This record gives sequence, C-alpha cells and structure tokens, in this order.
Amino acid sequence: MPPFIEAAPALHVVLVTPEIPQNTGSIARLCAATRSRLHLIRPLGFSLDDRYLKRAGLDYWPWVDVVVHDDWSSFLRAQETEPRCFFYSARTTRPYTEARHACNDYLVFGCETKGLPRHLLDDHGDATYVIPIVSPHVRSLNLSNAVSIVAYEAFRQLGGPFLAAD
Repeated sequence: MPPFIEAAPALHVVLVTPEIPQNTGSIARLCAATRSRLHLIRPLGFSLDDRYLKRAGLDYWPWVDVVVHDDWSSFLRAQETEPRCFFYSARTTRPYTEARHACNDYLVFGCETKGLPRHLLDDHGDATYVIPIVSPHVRSLNLSNAVSIVAYEAFRQLGGPFLAAD
C-alpha cells in the first residue's frame, strides 16, 4: 500500500485485461479521487509508462493505489480473504442498482472490446449486473463511464462518508 494511503480502501476497482490506456488513466483518476484501490489484471493492452495513460490520469497518478496481477488466479491469491466481487457486463439483465454494496467490495469490469471473460460470467452469474442502455443503437458504455456510474452508486449506498475530504 502506498504511504499516502492511511486506511484500507472502501472499494476496489478491478479491470480485467484493459486495452485502452486513456480509459485506465481516467479510471485511475477516479480511484485517486475516491481512495479506491485499482487492480489491473494482465495482459494489459498498454504499458504502465504509456503517455496516454499518464495524461488521462494527469498529475493524480502518484495518488493512485494500483496493484497489477498476472492473471485472475494470482489476483485471488493476493487477497487476504476471499473478495466479495460484483461483476459488470452488457451480457446480463439484472440492473446495477440491485447490487447491495458494503465496504471492501470489488467492482469487476472486463476489457473494452470483449467485456468479461466467459468463465467469470459463467462462474459468477449470480453476482453479475448491467448498466441498462435504452437505445437499441448503443451496445455498451465507455469503460471509464461505466466504472464511474457503478463506483458512485456503491459509495451512495455506503452513505457517502468515504467521499469527504480530510
């Protein structure tokens, strides 16, 4: 845990094989703003030194609590206890507003072009949610927008004190 993080994060954002550095940079900024831990699961579609990643995260990057894992199995092994995960996918029907969040939850999102791997959807169908889209012309939201919607809904459910500045 970086020295600037004084307490355990209220939430964790998990990106499984993210591909677009600008999206990950924007999500990293969100994580810095909310003191959420960002977990990146390889393979990544970019280098962590990527200028687009850094530009999207701007000068907030030093305050991002980020952990990189080689794969889903190593992510699970790295956790002290079994994580309480919520999965988000355009390939399900239960709306994200039905998820009931608690401190230390893990919000799991797939890559921009393929979404979550089939094995995660199959293994965790009871914990998989969608952000409804009204238009038949749009198949999914931008990954960074989706993470923002879900993270702030989770914080709303937690009562919001985690968003107060020190």
